[in-house]
Amino acid sequence: MRAFLMLGLVMLFWAGNSIVGRAVRADVPPFTLALGRWLIAVMVLLPFSARQLWKERAQALAGWRWVLALGFLGVVCFNGFLYKGLHYTTAANALLLQAAIPAVVMVLDFAIFGGRPGRLHVMGVLVSTLGVVSIVFRGDPAALMQLRLGAGDGLIFCAVAAWSLYTVFLRKRPPISAASLLLLTFGLGALAMAPLAAIEALQGQTVAWSPKILAAYAYIGVFPSVLAYFIYNRATHELGAARAGQAITLMPLFGALLSSLLLGEPLHGYHLAGMALILGGIVVSALAMRRAK
Repeated sequence: MRAFLMLGLVMLFWAGNSIVGRAVRADVPPFTLALGRWLIAVMVLLPFSARQLWKERAQALAGWRWVLALGFLGVVCFNGFLYKGLHYTTAANALLLQAAIPAVVMVLDFAIFGGRPGRLHVMGVLVSTLGVVSIVFRGDPAALMQLRLGAGDGLIFCAVAAWSLYTVFLRKRPPISAASLLLLTFGLGALAMAPLAAIEALQGQTVAWSPKILAAYAYIGVFPSVLAYFIYNRATHELGAARAGQAITLMPLFGALLSSLLLGEPLHGYHLAGMALILGGIVVSALAMRRAK
């Protein structure tokens, strides 16, 4: 239960990241925002983890392939595909496709490592996904018939696949501290985003600096980056990849709640129905895990 609560906090932070990104989209180019996010995360981690990473350099070098894979999948590919895909598809499509992460994680975990989810866990994932569908389509079944998929949705699904692989491969991380792993993967993310941000600058896209922008950078550099990744990695270790991946279904729920509180967007009955289904599915998965133990 503690691990599921930790994951709920992660999804709250990541939903807040989406709210912040929406609020500053006219003032900061997307890859420039991402570069600032990972640079701040690296600077926050350096005082606490640089000495530890130096002590663990032998283990990190021995497992460099998995460090590179985790950083490439979970930081570079996921964020890159997601940012690019959102230029060509709707937020509703992006949320719906990300709701497929729990199912993709289960399939990949079975295909790669032979993980076998129980029936209750599968049922929990299906119920939570139904809750996401309820929120995305505003409780209107007819809206499902109007769904259109295009190139942007393909990019979003690439992001889904990258994050699912990241979740599954976390079990192969080298035996180094959590802070050392994050410092390495965030550094890789900053290096990957730097040329993309440079292209935005050459195209004349600049940052409209203000106290709001500074606060946005401070938030995204600490909460959805350092704290969220640290907690997610820890919870994945405790729960396993499939159950940790299910927590992704909480993001549209928290996004709706934060939009209501911070942006004044109204809450409707379908939000409450989706909330009940998402939480119900997670409770079913928690009970399945307890029953298995």
